[in-house]
Amino acid sequence: MSSRIAVVPGSFDPPTLGHLDVIRRAAALFDELHVLVVHNPGKEAMLPIAQRLSLLERSIADDGMPGTIIVGAWSMGLLVDYARDVDAGVLVKGIRSQVDVAYESPMAIVNRHLADIETVFLLPDPAHALVSSSLVRQVSSLGGDVSPFVPPAVAEFLDTGARGI
Repeated sequence: MSSRIAVVPGSFDPPTLGHLDVIRRAAALFDELHVLVVHNPGKEAMLPIAQRLSLLERSIADDGMPGTIIVGAWSMGLLVDYARDVDAGVLVKGIRSQVDVAYESPMAIVNRHLADIETVFLLPDPAHALVSSSLVRQVSSLGGDVSPFVPPAVAEFLDTGARGI
């Protein structure tokens, strides 16, 4: 497997500026980056996967990120199966706190055991360290302004399009 190809998985429900920060920095480190919307059975999604894909694609394009970035979805098995399919040698995860480290570390060890795939943890820009998709969903659902926390395409969608979801 090539370490020049990496996968950034997440629920991206919705994409935040913290997500874009991790994607941008990972894109600078790898020749090809797969940003993958994955189903998390432990979370109830607000947005359908197709909408999350669209918002990610638009946000990445609007940001003008360098390199080859492929946006896709995966729900047909283990994340490492997808990584093997695209010849990725690295998973990239954003880590905001010790809670994230405690949650992600066992998965990183199991993924290395299952498929010899390394996990790289990126710390967020401090401006985005406390922002999560669940916080954005809560603020948005109560009519609050989420524009400081999400890309413009997501803020526009949440302000206009998501009211009917």
